[in-house]
This record gives sequence, structure tokens and C-alpha cells, in this order.
Amino acid sequence: MTSSTEPTSPQETEATDPAAQPTTAQAPTEGSTEALQDELAQLKDQFLRAKAEAENARRRAEEEMAKTRKFAVEGFAEGMLPVLDSLQAALANPQATPEQMLEGVQATLQQLLGALERHQVKPIAPEAGAKFDPHLHQAISAVPAEQEPNTVVTVLQTGYTIAERVLRPALVTVATAPK
Repeated sequence: MTSSTEPTSPQETEATDPAAQPTTAQAPTEGSTEALQDELAQLKDQFLRAKAEAENARRRAEEEMAKTRKFAVEGFAEGMLPVLDSLQAALANPQATPEQMLEGVQATLQQLLGALERHQVKPIAPEAGAKFDPHLHQAISAVPAEQEPNTVVTVLQTGYTIAERVLRPALVTVATAPK
């Protein structure tokens, strides 16, 4: 038989044996407290520096975006200045003949179209009989015509794209089946 001082079950062993019981956090020593405080101070410093760096990067990005928005049309405006100069030169010559004015207007139009094309602004001017495309064209009316239905009959106003995106659709009349 066992004595009354010996534990008979594992639970009793854990309850009576202090080495078998789970250890709780022991109070840190004076040296380890200072080390932890130093580490905490370093981590706080690193955090504050990282936070400040992130804030500076965000601020710089915002400033860059504002500058980009402000000067986004600078290149386009530079391309329009020769067109403006040509128009002002035409107005400065009141003795120009109608033929000279027409020639000047045609040259100015070519300057304008060239400047627009350099900035990826391209016309949408479908030929008569071209298939109606609702992404590029806006139908103003449908008219009975001898051509295939849903095709362009006339272009009322040229449309434009900028870098493959529709800036303004072409205004067109569309053919319907003849009655």
C-alpha cells in the first residue's frame, strides 16, 4: 500500500510537485527591465521615423500630382501658339483678297490639324456607307436610303478621339430601309 504522502494520480503529482506546475512570468531583473525599455525606445524611434517618411512620401506625391495637373496642357498649348499666330497675322492684314484669306485659312486649318494630331487628337469622319458604330458615332436622325440599313448617310459634325478615347462622337444620319 502506498503512503499518504505519495501522490496516487498525475493530477495529484502536479498539485504537490512545484516543479511540475506551469511557471508564471517571473519578475524581470533590473538589467532586463532597462534592456526592454531601451528596446522599446528604439522601436518607438523607428516607428516615428517610418511614419514621418511615409507622410513625406505621401506629401511629395500629392505635390507632384498637383503640379502634373497644373501643367498637363502645357505641351498642347505650345502646339496651339503657331495657330494663334497665323490667325492674328490674318487679322492684321485688312487688305487681303478673298483668295488670300481662303489660302490663309486653309493653311491655318492644316496647322491646327497637325498640332491636334501631334497630341493624339484624331478626327472621326466616317465615309457614307460606313457601318454605324455607336461607340464612335451619334445618330441624329434615321433617313430612308437606298444603302444598307444602319450605315452612315451623312456626317453632320466630325467627331474626335484622343489617345484612342472618344472625345466627341461624330454626329451622323443613319440609313433605314426604304419604305
